[in-house]
Amino acid sequence: MANQVLPMWQRMRSLPGGDRLFSYAFTRKAPYFRSVRPRFVQISPNYAALVLPKRRAVHNHIGTVHAIAVCNGLEAAMGALAEATIPAGKRWLPKGMEVAYLAKATSDLTCSAETDPDAWTAGPDVPVRVKATRSDGTVVVEGAINLWVTDKK
Repeated sequence: MANQVLPMWQRMRSLPGGDRLFSYAFTRKAPYFRSVRPRFVQISPNYAALVLPKRRAVHNHIGTVHAIAVCNGLEAAMGALAEATIPAGKRWLPKGMEVAYLAKATSDLTCSAETDPDAWTAGPDVPVRVKATRSDGTVVVEGAINLWVTDKK
């Protein structure tokens, strides 16, 4: 899927229901993300965003979106960004995630990931800024996912 994500997104999003079709294809390649049913809304170099729907299957005991479901959405956004951005001849692996839970996730969430363009050539460590935002604009989770970027063997 490496370096295929951006062209596939650009091709599919122009079709009726293309964002949903792309999201389905993405979760076929990475099945674990199916549990949060992401719907990608934007993918470009250094930025990706998806909507994580608030539904019973991702609720916690108080009826809000579970923190780990939010982290799954953030990781899916980061993965799409990484695949759309990584330079040819490189590969990436997540190294760690640091997040802060700032507010209750009481609505659908927009999970976004963003990097600085020069981060991909600066060294093996690439920080990806992530955040999840409620429909009223409140940021509920923010943090970073750190990637290890190396040459393909």
